[in-house]
Amino acid sequence: MSIKKRTFATLMEQHNIRNSLISYIEGDIIPQYAHFDRAHNEEHARTVIKQSLALAGLYPEVDVEMVYTAAACHDIGLAEGREYHHIASSRMIRQDATLRRFFNDEQVEVIAQAAEDHRASAKHEPRSIYGRIVAEADRNIDCTNIVRRTVQYGLDHYPELDREGHWQRALQHLNEKYAEGGYLKLWIPESLNAQKIKNLHNLIKDEVKLRRLFENLYNELRNDHPATT
Repeated sequence: MSIKKRTFATLMEQHNIRNSLISYIEGDIIPQYAHFDRAHNEEHARTVIKQSLALAGLYPEVDVEMVYTAAACHDIGLAEGREYHHIASSRMIRQDATLRRFFNDEQVEVIAQAAEDHRASAKHEPRSIYGRIVAEADRNIDCTNIVRRTVQYGLDHYPELDREGHWQRALQHLNEKYAEGGYLKLWIPESLNAQKIKNLHNLIKDEVKLRRLFENLYNELRNDHPATT
């Protein structure tokens, strides 16, 4: 096990998560993220797990192992494409025989629903506190990180676009999802996201500042995509 994985496993153990469950998640679930785009890579999965466990601390009644598993599995459906990945994730969780070594049928269903409900564009509120925790953790509102992931996704999925095309795509996405009135919803008032979203609103309103950040990130990230201009 690498130092990074060992450190992360130690963090999970601090939450009294069974070593056998950690081993399964680390050995079979997290590696799947290596096949997804850079906006949904292993680092993203681990960030959502850490944020989810931190938010779980606000709710003593929740089962942290269920939170951990839902967070780890929330994007595995990307293996079947992005549009319906949340639905695919929930199906894959329900079909995972190994998870039933750790959870009963009712718990597996709650975990599956949490993964399905995490998507920001979902038309309904998450059905349980587990869904609200994972959805909130998946938001991870940080101005630079959100613009970075937006640029990464564009470079990975729209290689035919030139610099201006990527800027217009990023601008449209940020306005549709994160601007005031956008479809992003926050579910936990105590989360730091509630404060950070205001900073993001202000950044999106300031196109000069936003364009400057976009340019810096685009120039940094396009090195991995030499065909872009």
